Amino acid sequence: MLQSVQTEARSLADYAPIVGEQTIDAIRQEARELAGARVLNINATAYGGGVAEILRSSVPLMRDVGIDAEWQTIVGEREFFLVTKAFHNALQGHSINLTDDMRDVFLRDNELNARLFEGEYDFVIVHDPQPALIPHYCGRKGSKHWIWRCHIDTSTPYLPVRDLLKPYLLEEYDAAIYTLPDYVGSGMAFERLYIIPPSIDPLSIKNSPMDVGDARMIVGRFGIDINRPLLVQVSRFDPWKDPLGVIDAYRMAKGQIEGIQLALVGSMASDDPEGMLYFAHALRRAGEDYDIHILSNLDGVFDREVNAFQTVADVVIQKSTREGFGLVVTEAMWKGKPVIGAKVGGIPLQILDGETGYLINGIEDCARACVFLVQNPGWAAQMGANAVEHVRKNFLTTRHLLDHLLMLKDLGRQRESKSSGARAGEETKGMAQ
Repeated sequence: MLQSVQTEARSLADYAPIVGEQTIDAIRQEARELAGARVLNINATAYGGGVAEILRSSVPLMRDVGIDAEWQTIVGEREFFLVTKAFHNALQGHSINLTDDMRDVFLRDNELNARLFEGEYDFVIVHDPQPALIPHYCGRKGSKHWIWRCHIDTSTPYLPVRDLLKPYLLEEYDAAIYTLPDYVGSGMAFERLYIIPPSIDPLSIKNSPMDVGDARMIVGRFGIDINRPLLVQVSRFDPWKDPLGVIDAYRMAKGQIEGIQLALVGSMASDDPEGMLYFAHALRRAGEDYDIHILSNLDGVFDREVNAFQTVADVVIQKSTREGFGLVVTEAMWKGKPVIGAKVGGIPLQILDGETGYLINGIEDCARACVFLVQNPGWAAQMGANAVEHVRKNFLTTRHLLDHLLMLKDLGRQRESKSSGARAGEETKGMAQ
């Protein structure tokens, strides 16, 4: 079978002090109709990237409200993940040389994973391109609803790759979930479409409140001078995250802020073979500037350490060139930090320009915003306070859970409505004969 991912138990009641009892009651009310429903999430990896982080919280919370929720990951060799990373880039608009061998690898491994699929479910949610063809190859295996969850911006895709996936997505799935309506792209007319932005878990290790003294001690272990200004970008080492551009912006700001430091912090996910390549690119761009710190999980930077870096940062940057959403933006905002983010993808949904951070276009914009915020700490603190409340209202896991419950209920009712209509049609047909 596919690989089951074990998650720690979560209690919805623990979130009441953060979001209020009224929100908790609303979630439990919506969940009653779905009690006992079998829900399976399938994705590429149990560690690294936003999808895994979301599932690590949402799956156990679904269980807590009475849903039989599971999470499974696919299998695949390096060759397969090289292909799917290329497809990921292509769906975000990057031209690739799509070969017959790439098609064959993609189809072959999806067919393999379909053979490993077991069980019957009321709802199966398939995340992103890697496992997208499983319902086709397993014949849907008695599961009632198949839902495609696209976490990336496919508004302007490289069409040969989009067209390879298109028939499988439109014919095999009952519904699709996207972060924003614009991400769907032309020609993708799903039977049912739901818009659900991602979220962060305020009680996870990465996002729980951390004592500033503890955070400073943790960050100091990595060679950071905690008494000097610190810029931080947390992201995968990926060309779309533009770590090289962040280094360039830091160097422009360095001429105006004495002693400024930069930390690029990321993780090497198992479904991203390009990670080490772009990690090496960043090291080369940094050169012998010892105020640039490039760190990953291979250096011992995990969720607690990321929390510490975001907690002590003077400014957090997310200078992506394309971005589905960017959970790291919300994570930093939740810690009361002003975030400088590129005006792309889902970042403008999170950053209210001039209120919770700044939206920028390019390296010079980024450098100017960094200088202003470091030199105006009172202004930065007010932005950070605004950011916390913006996240509380819009981007916490409780809102995400409620959105999914409403979607599942809607799909269940649609099926019942179709079944009732079909039965009525058969009865009418029989009477006419």
